[in-house]
Amino acid sequence: MKPTVIVVSNDAFSSALEHIDGMKHLNTTEIPVFVKVGIYNSETGICTTVQTLQSIVDSFDKAPSIRVTESDSGAGPGLKRLEIWEECYNDRVVPFNLSEDTDTKDVVITGESVPFPRVFSEPNTFISTHVPRRYEEAGLEDLMNLGFVIKNLLGMIPDTKKHRFHKHLTTALLDIYEAIGGIDLAVIDATHVYLGFKKKRITVTPNLLIVGTDAFAVEAVGGYLVGFEPAEMPVLQEARKRGLGETSLDRIEIIGDLDSERETISHAFDRLKS
Repeated sequence: MKPTVIVVSNDAFSSALEHIDGMKHLNTTEIPVFVKVGIYNSETGICTTVQTLQSIVDSFDKAPSIRVTESDSGAGPGLKRLEIWEECYNDRVVPFNLSEDTDTKDVVITGESVPFPRVFSEPNTFISTHVPRRYEEAGLEDLMNLGFVIKNLLGMIPDTKKHRFHKHLTTALLDIYEAIGGIDLAVIDATHVYLGFKKKRITVTPNLLIVGTDAFAVEAVGGYLVGFEPAEMPVLQEARKRGLGETSLDRIEIIGDLDSERETISHAFDRLKS
């Protein structure tokens, strides 16, 4: 059966979930939810929007707890950077700094033993949400074009020296994916798309969300939106070899329209390069 990826307006997250099989198993009173938000430096604004996180929170109304997840990094303490979503927090929805959790279990990432919070070895619903970006710039292209919701997993490394995994980043990301038991729901927040060529930057605003339970199918559709060929994205190539998910667009059922926004983004990127 083809995995389904839903493309909706960024204010229609709940309608996307109507097409998700198994939602009743993800939104229950019995298991907590972890939302790995996409952020590096909050000053850039290149991160999951408050609106999108609030939509996720509202949709997982049965969950006993929702932990908005990040770790310390070179950009600053995890809790400090999670303040950007503070209006979403309450008694049930709390920021969760992976770097401060001392109840850990060692997992192997690119041959290195890394302590991960033990809670990820227990039943949970894990959501990864990040924004789409495309860069053509020496020193950035290989790192930034490795994906969105999968690239987001690098933030699961609890220490600040994450850059040591850049040399084998594709392998590291998929090792993390497998170590935490996968992604239950992937949400590419394409409210904004960030484009870069050399030192020039531009932001396009499609106001879309791309949602699905097969994170690699979602990644492929997100890559297509910004002009990548999914078959050429390294993280999808390696995922296909590991049999982790669907990466071919012709084997993904896409509900919703991408092509008009893809054309807009393509024209914007061409203007940026000219």
